Order: sequence, then C-alpha cells, then structure tokens
Amino acid sequence: MRPIRPTSAARGGRSARRRTSPVLAAVGLAAALALTATACGPSEDNAGGEPSAPAGQVTGGTDGKIVIPDDLKDRLKEHGVDLDKWKGGAWKDWSRDDWLREAEDYINPIIEDLWDADRMRDAEEPDRPVDNDISGDEGVTDPTPAPVQAQPVKSPYTAGTPEAGKLFFDGPEGAMVCSATVVKDPAHPGKSNMVWTAGHCVHAGKKGGWYRNIAFVPSYNDTGRSAAELDGAPKNEKEIAPHGVWWGDWAQTSSQWIAQGGPTGGEGAPYDFAVLHVTPEKGNRKSLEETVGSALPVEFDAPAAPGIASMTATGYPAAPPFDGQKQFQCADKPGRLSIRAGEPTMYRIGCTMTGGSSGGGWAAIGQDGKPALVSNTSIGPVTAGWLAGPRLGREAKDIFDTVSGKFADKS
Repeated sequence: MRPIRPTSAARGGRSARRRTSPVLAAVGLAAALALTATACGPSEDNAGGEPSAPAGQVTGGTDGKIVIPDDLKDRLKEHGVDLDKWKGGAWKDWSRDDWLREAEDYINPIIEDLWDADRMRDAEEPDRPVDNDISGDEGVTDPTPAPVQAQPVKSPYTAGTPEAGKLFFDGPEGAMVCSATVVKDPAHPGKSNMVWTAGHCVHAGKKGGWYRNIAFVPSYNDTGRSAAELDGAPKNEKEIAPHGVWWGDWAQTSSQWIAQGGPTGGEGAPYDFAVLHVTPEKGNRKSLEETVGSALPVEFDAPAAPGIASMTATGYPAAPPFDGQKQFQCADKPGRLSIRAGEPTMYRIGCTMTGGSSGGGWAAIGQDGKPALVSNTSIGPVTAGWLAGPRLGREAKDIFDTVSGKFADKS
C-alpha cells in the first residue's frame, strides 16, 4: 500500500499518498493525506508525480507583515533563523540543515495574507497512495470493501459540517492541501482551538521534517463553487474563508510517523495522525470552536471495526475526478486492514475520495450516542476505491493530551 500524499495547492488533481509515524512530535506544516490511494492527490498538470508549486507563488503578506511572538523569535534565533530573511521568503529554503525535523523544532510564524483566495484555490493535494496489492497482512485483514461513491456535502458547509475544513501548508514542491477537523479541548470546554489531521499533513516523515506556513480554513469555499467559478473571484472573499484563516501555533504528530513515514506505501500509517493548536491570523478574540459553532469530541477507545455500524469520512478530494474545492463524504461499515504484524490494525471503508481528503475526520456514533471523531484519512489505493485510517489509542491520546496541556493555562 502507499499512503496518499497531500495535494499541491495549485490545482488539486493528483493521486494521493500517505504516511504514518509512531511517537509524538511537534508538527510544522500540514501535508496531505497519506493514503496509499486515498487521501490526497497531485495536480492535473502533474498527475502521478510530486506536487508542483503554483505559478505566481506568494512569498509573503501583501504588506510584508509577519507576526512572530517573542518566545518564537527566541526559538528561531536558536535555530540560526534570521527573522528579516524569513519574512522576505527564506522559509522557502528547504536545504537539509534548514528543514527542521524534531518535535521541539516546530516553528510556524504567521505571514498575513500569504494564504489569499487564489493561493488557496491553486494548492495541490500531496500524493500518498498505496499499491492495489496489500502486503504485510499477517494480522487481520478483511476482504477489500466495495467502492462507495463519495457524495457532495450540502452547502453552506457552515450550517451542516462546520467542524470540517481545509488545511494548507508549504513543502519543497510548493503549496499543498489536506483536510482537517475542529475537535473539542477538555482544557477549554466550548472554546477549543484544536484541530485534528493526518501526520503526513504536517511532517514529511523519515526523510524530511516539519512543513511550513500551516494554516486551517474551516468551511473552505462555503457555498461549494467549482474551481472554474472560483477562478477570478474577488480575493479574500468571505465565502472562501467564512471564518478566516487560522495558523498552527503548535503541532504534534507521532514519533512513529516521524521515524517511519513516507510519501508512498503504508509505513507509519497506523500512527498517521496529528493535532494542531491554532490561532487566528487576524483579530478574532473568540476561540475557533466559538467561531465555527461546533467541534467534535475525540473517541480514543472506539470499538474494533466489527463493533461499529458505520463511519462517515469527510474531506476535500483534489485528485481527478475532483477539483479540491468542494466537500464530500463517504459512509460505510468499516472493515479491518493490517499493514504489518505487531502494529495496530487500521479501519478501512469503501470510498472514491482521492488525494486532498487526507487528514479529514472519520465520525461514528460515540458511547454517548452522539457523533465523535474516531479516525482520519491516511492511505488508500491509487485506484481510489477505499480509504484506511488509524485506530486511535494510547499514542494518539498522548499527543492530544500534550497539545491540550500545553495551552491549558492560556485563555
């Protein structure tokens, strides 16, 4: 299997790949789904290849303004990062020494207006697909599920799926996209600033480090317009980002993903999850949860696949035949997928969503009878007939609790 990659921000039409990693680690920027054929995909102009940087890529804010908290300035200096050069576009330098890798190396200063409407529309999904023949099935693997046709989510998204959104970030190949979900924070009831996504949407895994300029846009393209309809639309239009742009001021993914994850195959997929803490780009004093009006609780002890009647995966598929601009969902009874003996068995559902859907939340009815997030899109086949996501357990809860605890004393 290959994980689906995040889709590049430029056109959202590539095949997706994914990755997973075991232990927690701070995340820098989100990539796309790490599905082997499921989450993200390449741009139409680069089908089957790596994500491409869009033409006319913005190198900074419209006024060059960059917002860097004092504590982050100190950490940047410790890494030898010149703030003026970073502001001027030095974040685009992906040399080995500058591509920060370790959990404590996460840096993601806000660059105002970097993610304008055009750049969001043109971002591509990363590839992370898997091969059709699944290997490493020493554990329990159920028969391949029948494809389930992805259904468009009714717009406006702010009314029906306010927790879902699109994740943007920059990598060596250019601007990329994934999907993500607002989740509840036990340290701040009703006022969460936490977002759930895939590990491969924030960190490149064993051969890379944190992505940059990671930002979340809840209810992206709220009215569900096509790429053609969005082309030439007024920049920063309210419908594109109805609740604004939220930057990841902290992120963590599993140590397993950092150690094992890659752009293709199923390595690290059982641990392909990440948690972001976000802050608004511009003057919103309310929390993310208050702003969008909803957040999903995370269920860390959900039953094994046979005990779940149905799961619903939500995302912004970008590889053909999708264009990355609209929300889609797949609902199916999950089966089991074992990547490697000794590692957790993953959930798998039939679904035709492609790259760009990586990181999107999987919801099921929780123990209280209400929807809860139980997984996220991680990998899928190149042929896009099914998706697989990690079963959330101790490692995922440790990451979640760490991010929540880090901001527990902050309002």
